[in-house]
Amino acid sequence: MDMSLRIEVFAADPDASAEFYRRVLGFEELSRQQDGKYVWVGRGTVRIGICTTWAQVDPTTRHVPAGTEIVLEVDDIEAELARIRTTGWPIASDLQTQPWGLRDFRLHDPDGYYLRLTSRPT
Repeated sequence: MDMSLRIEVFAADPDASAEFYRRVLGFEELSRQQDGKYVWVGRGTVRIGICTTWAQVDPTTRHVPAGTEIVLEVDDIEAELARIRTTGWPIASDLQTQPWGLRDFRLHDPDGYYLRLTSRPT
């Protein structure tokens, strides 16, 4: 039986977070609650729910090694990096080849979630 993954992130401002996922990472908005407290975005088979947080959170607690690394695999890592650079969003770790053979770069979303964009294994 197949399995898929959908994650939810908790944002101080779901609209700003959804704008990041759309403008910077190329996701599309799939739906939103009328009250604006939940936005669902997707790209390919990736689905991310963006919920309103109910408490103040220090964004650094979401960074590795204490937080979670959200890994997004793409077909053309160089093109993805070039496209993201045009948005002006800061890159936390530039493109590099890892010891396990994949190439990746990293960035943070507006709420401090740590994202690794990586090439696909061959």
